Amino acid sequence: MNQDSDRTNNLTSTDVAEAEERETTQAAERKANSVADVVSPETLVVNEPPPKPDYPRYRVSPDERIRLTDISPDTCEHYKKKKYVEQELEIQRKRLAVLQERLYAENERSVLIVLQAMDTGGKDGTIKHVFRGINPQGCQVWSFKKPTDEELSHDFLWRYHRRAPRRGMITIFNRSHYEDVLIVRVKDLVSEEVWRQHYRVINEFEHMLTLDNIVVVKFFLHISRDEQRRRLESRLEDPDKRWKFSINDVNERKLWDDYQQAYEDAINNCSTAYAPWYVVPSNKKWYRNLVIARAIADTLEAMNPQYPAAAEGLKNIVIPR
Repeated sequence: MNQDSDRTNNLTSTDVAEAEERETTQAAERKANSVADVVSPETLVVNEPPPKPDYPRYRVSPDERIRLTDISPDTCEHYKKKKYVEQELEIQRKRLAVLQERLYAENERSVLIVLQAMDTGGKDGTIKHVFRGINPQGCQVWSFKKPTDEELSHDFLWRYHRRAPRRGMITIFNRSHYEDVLIVRVKDLVSEEVWRQHYRVINEFEHMLTLDNIVVVKFFLHISRDEQRRRLESRLEDPDKRWKFSINDVNERKLWDDYQQAYEDAINNCSTAYAPWYVVPSNKKWYRNLVIARAIADTLEAMNPQYPAAAEGLKNIVIPR
C-alpha cells in the first residue's frame, strides 16, 4: 500500500515537473513570437505598405537562403541622389531621438544593433549619420578589435555579453560576436567543427537576450568589391583620410571571396524570427543611412516605449519663489 502511494507521489512529482517545463517553454515561445512582431515593425506601424524606403525587402527570413551575389549593392529604389533623401533622413533622426528618450525613461527594455561589413563597408559612417542627435546618455557604441589575453581566456561570447545593453539603452556593436564565424573561419584560427557549432550558440545567445527584453536587430552593410577599391583609393589620395588606411586592408581584400562566403553562411544560419539580419545595399552611403534609420525608428515605434507615470499629487505642488 505504501509502495503504491510512493509511486503515485513520484508520478505526480514527475507530471508537475513536466508541466512546469512545458509552461516555461511555451512562455519563451510566446515572448519570442511577440518580439518577432516587433522586429517586423512594418506590420504594426506602417499604414500604407510598403514603407519608404522599403527596408523589409532587405530582411532575411528564417526559412530563406540568400546569395550575396544576387543582391545588388547599388540598389537605391527610386532615390537618385543624396539631396533627395536628406529631408527624409532628418525626419527619421527626429523620430529616433524622441523614441530613444521614451525608451530611456521607460527603463524596461533595450535595443542591440549589430553592424557588420567588409572593410570600408561604412559601419563608422552609419553610426555617425544615423544616430546624430541621439542623447548620448541613452546610446552606447562598442567597437570590438582583436581579443585581449583576458578575453581569449573566456568563452567566445564573454566579451560581447558583458557589453549587452542595460535597461533603457540602445547599444551598437561595431563588429560583434559574428567575428567568430567570420575572421576566425577565414583565417583558420579554429577548426571547422568548432566554428560551425558557433552558429547554434549565437542563435541561443540572441534568444536569451530576447527573453531578457533586449530587441536584437542586425545589419550587414553590403558593398561591392569595386566600391571597396574606390574607397581604399580615396583614403590613400586624401591626406586627411590616410590615418584610416592599413596595409592589412590590402591583405584582407585578397580574401574577399572567402569573407563573402562566410558572411553569407552566417546570415543564412543566424537570421531568426526574433533577431533578423538585414542585407542593406551600401554602395550609396546616403541610401544605406536612410534604410537603417527608418528600420530602427519603426522597430522602436513598434516597441512603443512609454514614459513612466508621474508621481501622485504633483498638481498641488507649488515651487517656492
